[in-house]
Amino acid sequence: MRIVADVVRGKNVEQALTTLHFMPQKAARTIERILHSAVANLIDQNPDERIDETALVVTEIRVDEAPYLKRFRPVSRGRAHPILKRSSHLSVAVGLPEGTPADA
Repeated sequence: MRIVADVVRGKNVEQALTTLHFMPQKAARTIERILHSAVANLIDQNPDERIDETALVVTEIRVDEAPYLKRFRPVSRGRAHPILKRSSHLSVAVGLPEGTPADA
């Protein structure tokens, strides 16, 4: 997931969404949905401001480690090998680029 997040970090939101839409990785669909949600949250939480969606930039995208699901696979001679099913926390922040006034 970090590989896909590195591709869109710092890009314009429209460009990032287009890039994610055509990436073959499974994580790209997840990040695309979360990026749509982040833009909607920004607009919803600031009803007094006029926000130009075309000027928004992915200011921060962070992939953090989450708890593992621990499972075991039986192997020969009565033993078991551990399997760690990894998951992650994804944080996305969108905003205007540095130095751009909010009402522009």
